[in-house]
Amino acid sequence: MRRSLIALSLAIVASTSLTAAARADIKSPVVIATEGAYAPWNLTDSAGKIVGFEPELIDYICKRAKLECTIVAQDWDGMIPGLIAGKSDVIMDAISITPEREQIIAFSNPYARTKAGFLTARDGKFAKADGTGSTLVTTPTLNNAADTLKSLRAKLSGASIGIQTGTVYAEFIEKNFGDIATIREYRTNDERNLDLENGRLDLAFEDTVVLMPTVEKANGALEFTGPAFGGTLFDAGSGFGFRKGDDELKAAFNAGIAAALADGTIKALGEKWLKADVSP
Repeated sequence: MRRSLIALSLAIVASTSLTAAARADIKSPVVIATEGAYAPWNLTDSAGKIVGFEPELIDYICKRAKLECTIVAQDWDGMIPGLIAGKSDVIMDAISITPEREQIIAFSNPYARTKAGFLTARDGKFAKADGTGSTLVTTPTLNNAADTLKSLRAKLSGASIGIQTGTVYAEFIEKNFGDIATIREYRTNDERNLDLENGRLDLAFEDTVVLMPTVEKANGALEFTGPAFGGTLFDAGSGFGFRKGDDELKAAFNAGIAAALADGTIKALGEKWLKADVSP
């Protein structure tokens, strides 16, 4: 989803060893970079610790694999460059598995799949677009979405739509709405959501799970409009990112994901943090 190189010295160390038992065949500690600001996947609590769905899943995986793991905070746009430069060993931030990214880094098997949608003012002119409350399950070809896109383009014409820069959602919005709406890119979701809450932006488009805390905070002032987009439209799911060639580390994480799916851990963490079962 994101790009640009930021020195690791700027990263905030959010937690230290998750388990003391390290595997001799994998470098220790395993440094895992995440944004720490992509709630509820990962967020920084009042004590400065990174918590959320992904940190708890990492805890499970590292303990199961007997790995010593350290989580550090990293700006989204520096995450992939930092991984390639060796400043981290794993990246996690609900990162979409896409063919373009697979040319640069390696991915684990997916541990989650979600959907994305538009959020707007409840009483605004862009509310209650056709399909509101439904989910359109589609593919990258959008072969079953022509009528939906036509209707949304008509409804959203002239709107300002906020997206986080460098994401798969940004690509979708630019391609399908860039000629009929003003697309505003934000470095972080928090900046975008603040503009939406304060009426400086008409719509946000994002993972619906990520937008839910904003919906709840707004106490009825904001609502989703139009259908949510699911299926494989954006990606093959969310996965952990690795440097190409780190096969042992990737295998250890894949084994942990398989176990977490089999024993219900991912389902339970999804319901705890995301209010939904996001098992792929």
